[in-house]
Amino acid sequence: MQPRKRLYLYLLLLIAAVVVMILLRTGMKASRNILPAPRDYHEIIASDELNVVTDYNSIGLYVSGDSLQGFQREMILALEKEWGIKVNLFLENSLDENLEGLQAMRYDLVARNIPVNIQLKDTFAFTHPITLNKQVLVQRKREYNDRIEPIRQHLDLAGKTIHVAAESPVILRLKNLSHEIGDTIFIVEDTTYETEQLVIMVASGDIDFTVCDEKMALRLATVLPEIDIETDISFTQMESWAVRKDSPVLLDSLNSWLDRFKTTAAFRQMYRKYY
Repeated sequence: MQPRKRLYLYLLLLIAAVVVMILLRTGMKASRNILPAPRDYHEIIASDELNVVTDYNSIGLYVSGDSLQGFQREMILALEKEWGIKVNLFLENSLDENLEGLQAMRYDLVARNIPVNIQLKDTFAFTHPITLNKQVLVQRKREYNDRIEPIRQHLDLAGKTIHVAAESPVILRLKNLSHEIGDTIFIVEDTTYETEQLVIMVASGDIDFTVCDEKMALRLATVLPEIDIETDISFTQMESWAVRKDSPVLLDSLNSWLDRFKTTAAFRQMYRKYY
């Protein structure tokens, strides 16, 4: 083949390769921009499936003997029966990952005790409050802590180290509290243990402080006499479930069901069982 013809052939092959690369890149960008079809109440009922995520603990879902227990689990089972659909229940302790999965449409509903705040309301829609709760400091009682008195004033948290589960919603409250007292509160995000395990570590003396919601703390205090849970970290907050903002009919349907269900004897019995 003559050198000039060979050069033309190489140029044509190069151009073809560049065109193919551009087409592939354009196709990949387009595919990344394609989102799953929106799922509101009608799409969920038509599919006969509701994808729900909750957390693994004594309030969300846990294993007791050979059975599954948990306030959130029982609430979801009651909803499943009411709506006559199948609930696919997923477990994920990280609230951030729960909400990311909600936005990515892996889940239709985040069913856990979410303290509703302004930042979250900018992005997500929340049901009517299911529970009222507040955050408390978990520390050891005097008789289990070398006669050291428990902290009662927020100012005394200056310079203290508080261990919390990674990505816990309480981190924002602790940072705000640090600003309020005008001093540093050292926050250690534990990527291995969740709140209940951290409370046990406080009781055993492995760490000095963690923060837990009051209802869970009261439950744990019945089996961990070492812990003191008398110091509030936050005001009483509303806790709700979360859905996407593009699911208004789902939100209205959940609110309608919750308003009815919370007046029933079944809900009162469920609430007493876990709280």
